[in-house]
Amino acid sequence: MTTTLQTRTDSDLQNTVVKALSVHLPAHALIWHKEDTTPFECDGLTAYRQRPMVVALPETYTQVQAVLKVCSQLNVPVVARGAGTGLSGGAMPHAQGVTLSMAKFNQILKLDPVSRTAVVQCGVRNLAISEAAAQHGLYYAPDPSSQIACTIGGNVAENSGGVHCLKYGLTVHNVLKVKGFTVTGEEVEFGSEALDASGYDLLSLIMGSEGMLAVVTEVTVKLIPKPQLARCIMASFNDIRKAGEAVAAVIAAGIIPAGLEMMDKPMTAAVEDYVHAGYDLNAEAILLCESDGTPEEVEEEIGRMTAVLRDNGASAIAVSQSEAERLKFWSGRKNAFPASGRISPDYMCMDSTIPRKRLADILLAIADMEKKYQLRCANVFHAGDGNLHPLILFDANDADQLHRCEQFGADILETSVAMGGTVTGEHGVGIEKLNSMCVQFSAAENEQMFGVKRAFDAEGLLNPGKVIPTLQRCAEYGKMLVRGGALKHPELERF
Repeated sequence: MTTTLQTRTDSDLQNTVVKALSVHLPAHALIWHKEDTTPFECDGLTAYRQRPMVVALPETYTQVQAVLKVCSQLNVPVVARGAGTGLSGGAMPHAQGVTLSMAKFNQILKLDPVSRTAVVQCGVRNLAISEAAAQHGLYYAPDPSSQIACTIGGNVAENSGGVHCLKYGLTVHNVLKVKGFTVTGEEVEFGSEALDASGYDLLSLIMGSEGMLAVVTEVTVKLIPKPQLARCIMASFNDIRKAGEAVAAVIAAGIIPAGLEMMDKPMTAAVEDYVHAGYDLNAEAILLCESDGTPEEVEEEIGRMTAVLRDNGASAIAVSQSEAERLKFWSGRKNAFPASGRISPDYMCMDSTIPRKRLADILLAIADMEKKYQLRCANVFHAGDGNLHPLILFDANDADQLHRCEQFGADILETSVAMGGTVTGEHGVGIEKLNSMCVQFSAAENEQMFGVKRAFDAEGLLNPGKVIPTLQRCAEYGKMLVRGGALKHPELERF
């Protein structure tokens, strides 16, 4: 049984909101009966659920604007939702609010192969952009594992990355302009199709803002030429520390691979049984290192990376000899999450980031945590930029397992902070990491973030109760840590 946030829904308020929105939306675009709102009660973080009071599914920008104006006038919270693939609870509804589904805005409005840009609506799937651009020899670089389903609006909200983010950057590096509406229905535009925009860089501010500042409707993305060739190295290591040191050594050698991913033994076992990618099941960890470019560039870089990996203790090395084999190597990494779902009733995927040199340290620490919390954890992550994705395996029908899973996750996040990292990389804070934000940021820093929020949304109606923890919440979390004797990191001493 999953945890449900019990918040009373005021039927009078619901009736008022439905009546007001019915003026602007057709009947089929408005949902409020309990059985109909159930599909919207959570995102990819399924351990926490809450039915929305009302779900609005607008079909035009004018309707989006009208929904926001009505909610602002009635002082009703709004939670924007894309495909619902997020993993931090960022799209979990508000019990007395409106879930604003942007799923119907799924058109590619313009694709210009000369300027190498595409203007797309927020509900366009990530992979659909590359599919449309393929005829011009172009593609959209950020490729999160959920790219077949996740939307570009959601990618903007979370500043998503993917396995090729090391070389080609995150969403923020691949978007030129974003259009949308503020909570009051005011049209806003961030960035420019030119190389730069005047004034403050508000485009970077909107990236990763998790629906807290504005509702995104259109995004102008950069397209890049498809490389002539790509090849992938699969390197096995019989020691996790050697694998971590090899990652740092590749970067230290001045090489920026197109992708540099790492999986530990439990994860390789799970994915190999699922997709049969040819992984070494005896290795304690494997690295996937990709090179792309011209054939000459790839040959030279593959040779350099192979030498570095060998010098740093790789026990076996295989290099893809065809495009089919390269995709086979990557199939396991791309299917890590569904593979984990086959071996556990539930999993919670964490998302901290640490300095590359601490990769082995955090993996060994997680191994100790498995014993402490009596739960298994399989690890897969973007090794090149230190973005971890530990998947804690548990059964949500067991309340004690869920509680231990939450403690395990918080321990990973806060240990990452203690190692010089941060509590999130690309999945966002949502509701999942609110407590751990208290560890990373001081009360003054959180207040500064609230200040930015108020500049866009003075009443705090967009996605309230997420991302930025309140002073009261941090104080309560600190007291809990003191009572539990959990003050194990210097970052917690201020409590």
